[in-house]
Amino acid sequence: MSFVKKNSLGIILCLAIGIPSYFLGTLFPIIGGPVFAILIGMAVAFIPKGNYFDVGIKWVSKKVLQFAVILLGFGMNLLNILQVGAQSLPIIISTISTALILGFILCKVMKIPSKEGTLVAVGSSICGGSAIAAAAPVVDADDEEIAKSISVIFLFNVIAALIFPALGQAIGFTDAGFGMWAGTAINDTSSVTAAGESWNQMMGTDVALKSATIVKLTRTLCIIPVCLGLAFWRTHKAKAVGTVNGGSSVKLSKIFPWFILFFLGASVVSTILFGIFGNNNTAVKESMSFLSTSGKFCITLAMAAIGLNTNVIKLVKTGGKAIIMGLLIWVAISLVSLGVQYIMQMCGVMQSFA
Repeated sequence: MSFVKKNSLGIILCLAIGIPSYFLGTLFPIIGGPVFAILIGMAVAFIPKGNYFDVGIKWVSKKVLQFAVILLGFGMNLLNILQVGAQSLPIIISTISTALILGFILCKVMKIPSKEGTLVAVGSSICGGSAIAAAAPVVDADDEEIAKSISVIFLFNVIAALIFPALGQAIGFTDAGFGMWAGTAINDTSSVTAAGESWNQMMGTDVALKSATIVKLTRTLCIIPVCLGLAFWRTHKAKAVGTVNGGSSVKLSKIFPWFILFFLGASVVSTILFGIFGNNNTAVKESMSFLSTSGKFCITLAMAAIGLNTNVIKLVKTGGKAIIMGLLIWVAISLVSLGVQYIMQMCGVMQSFA
């Protein structure tokens, strides 16, 4: 009862924002529910409401965010992803490495706070909001840093979804080649889907959409090694410095992203069920889809809490460098994806271009 008493008001407020935001995201997938939730949350934050909601809002922004990542694992069929997405691994590894290395360099050169820069780089390289949701607890990012990185990712998601189909046609991609490019160079799943659907309408085939979706899911699995790597890096960095946060040392056991292991466990459960009952089993497909969709809703709910804790005026004033960083990383990823595909074509590994 004490939990309900302390948290109920904040949870109810987040639900009041998260539910309509989720449905708005289904109507406008190119934007997505999490972005609507952040924007509405930031608007509501201007309304004086006392501190009665604070504890519940904080709980949603931390715990629900981690729970959301776990639920997303139920949308993964590892065998299917590994079978179909294996061809994209060289491109995925190249683009993720490019984003993380370039992000590290830009943080130093542009003097961007490391947590903020890490979230932008991880979100750009893996899967947008889901990757940011997974990495934020590991690097101990605050709500404003999360909101800023989500905003940056959203901006370039929209641009990519709008211009990639026309660019792909101009370059001369095959359907599968465009799916590979969209799946590796566009950040968020909803924007990947939007670009794939636009290509389908232009070309009259759904090959690109299916290819892009599989590649995107393969990218999503990279949440696991990247978050584990961030945990080890943060521990190593703390040891090198000696102490952080006013003298308290950082222990790996304290910051280890245990929820990522549950994400992997959920993926394994989904894979086993599909292996036993088959990919076309209605009950399994609907159950896994419900759990995965619940994860997307929980991310939207958590973003509502993050919006409520974000100072929009400060966000606008300090967001310029993050936008430039996001632009440079996005352009680099797009070019690296093109380059690796071209090299693979020259080696006879794949046929990306007409």
